[in-house]
Amino acid sequence: MSQRPLRFVSWNVNGLRAVLKKGFLDIMQRAEADVVCLQEVRATPEQVADVVWPEGWFHYWNPADKAGYSGTTTFTKIEPIAVKRGIGKPEHDKEGRVLTLEFADYHLVNCYTPNSQRELTRLDYRQEWDRAFLAFLKRLEKKKPVIFCGDINVAHTELDLARPKENVRNHGFTIEERTGFSNILAAGYVDTLREFEKGGGLYTWWSQMGGARARNVGWRIDYWVISKKLRPRLKRAWILNDVMGSDHCPVAMELA
Repeated sequence: MSQRPLRFVSWNVNGLRAVLKKGFLDIMQRAEADVVCLQEVRATPEQVADVVWPEGWFHYWNPADKAGYSGTTTFTKIEPIAVKRGIGKPEHDKEGRVLTLEFADYHLVNCYTPNSQRELTRLDYRQEWDRAFLAFLKRLEKKKPVIFCGDINVAHTELDLARPKENVRNHGFTIEERTGFSNILAAGYVDTLREFEKGGGLYTWWSQMGGARARNVGWRIDYWVISKKLRPRLKRAWILNDVMGSDHCPVAMELA
């Protein structure tokens, strides 16, 4: 009997404590995932200590130094060999943005990429981050292939947002951010959704103003990305756009 593929789900929950009140545990069960990566958790384990997590899951946390801000959490049914918080650069590691689990045949990196901000006040920092993050991935890859996921805070191409012309110089769609993501893919990584879906209209984040989600005026800024070496194992990648509770929806992938 053939084994079912491993299912991975990633979701920017925009505050775990908020989404717990909106049925997060039921959503997690229904997803039938083996790994769930969360970004923008904005909570420490102590702040959700009374939650009864589903049985059979290990969970690992990387909260930001600043309370109620950023942070990543990974739930997994498979116990990892090792867990690493951050990318080993103090200037990038205060905000709890990267959490890496090492498994037998790959590293899994849960990432919440810094937003360059409305007035692009953090665009220079964002470019530094993209370079440092790629260097981190390449260091990991010397040992074994890499899977990374999360809110990467960039719509990569014009297909990845509903209104490209109006957003040319807006944060999340600047040429600098798009080039940063292109550089990562060019270094030997695969945007998994684009292996199956070549068209537009596929979004993972919507403004909470003006009924944007109901009208599907959105952006695709959440991704599953894998080392090219893992491409033969990729079975499926998709967006769970019917899941509510955050301004983002989850994205999913299956590997043999």
